Amino acid sequence: MLKLASHATANGAIAEIQLARPPVNALNLELLQQLRQALEDAVRDGARGIVLSGAPGMFSAGVDVPALLGRERAEVHEYWREFFAVCATLARSPIPLVAAITGHSPAGGAVLSLFCDYRVMAQGAYRIGLNEVQVGLTVPETIQFALRRVVGAYRAERLLIVGAMLEAQQALDYGFVDELAPAEQVTARAVQWLSELLALPARAMLSTRALARADLVAAFADTEAQSLEVLLDGFFHPETQAVLQQLVARLKKKA
Repeated sequence: MLKLASHATANGAIAEIQLARPPVNALNLELLQQLRQALEDAVRDGARGIVLSGAPGMFSAGVDVPALLGRERAEVHEYWREFFAVCATLARSPIPLVAAITGHSPAGGAVLSLFCDYRVMAQGAYRIGLNEVQVGLTVPETIQFALRRVVGAYRAERLLIVGAMLEAQQALDYGFVDELAPAEQVTARAVQWLSELLALPARAMLSTRALARADLVAAFADTEAQSLEVLLDGFFHPETQAVLQQLVARLKKKA
């Protein structure tokens, strides 16, 4: 479900973790577990930075909704607990991360990118956004906080309430992503940006980064305090279940 690579640069090794779960890199429990382990392994093995990438045209379609529907509450709890554990691992990473957004990135895919230091997105008619409201889900506070850090409070509010999906150029204009690149060059550009960052004096850069991201780290100081019961109540609400069932039915029809 993951492809791992190492990019040797003049400024140290950069680990690439590529989401590889066809057809749309939907985030099921196993993929999340593997991703968290890969992030931890990259740091342990001495990588100086990490690039998180996806497949051409699709970074990640987000939460694997069909895999969650029909599950017992305890199973759904386990899933969301792991999802937030991955977010916490990204937020707390002692080395910089870049999201190479190789295509569409709705919901959970967009969330992963928000916890990276920098976001390079493919040019063109690709979309990114937190569209949870459109499928009957409430965006948890820690994820709303991550978006506010990136685009500002008022713009985050407007995007979140309607579950807006932004095309690449609009995402750049809003500050949701940091730059655009041709689709086939997104990962290479992410590696290049990270290599340039790593050329800076390491102690000064990393300590300044730690100070700058302290609020994000604090938001995940206790992953057990992520209001999972409130999230679960929302997930199992009849309205949400009905909307998610309709979504899955549409996905099956497309398939």
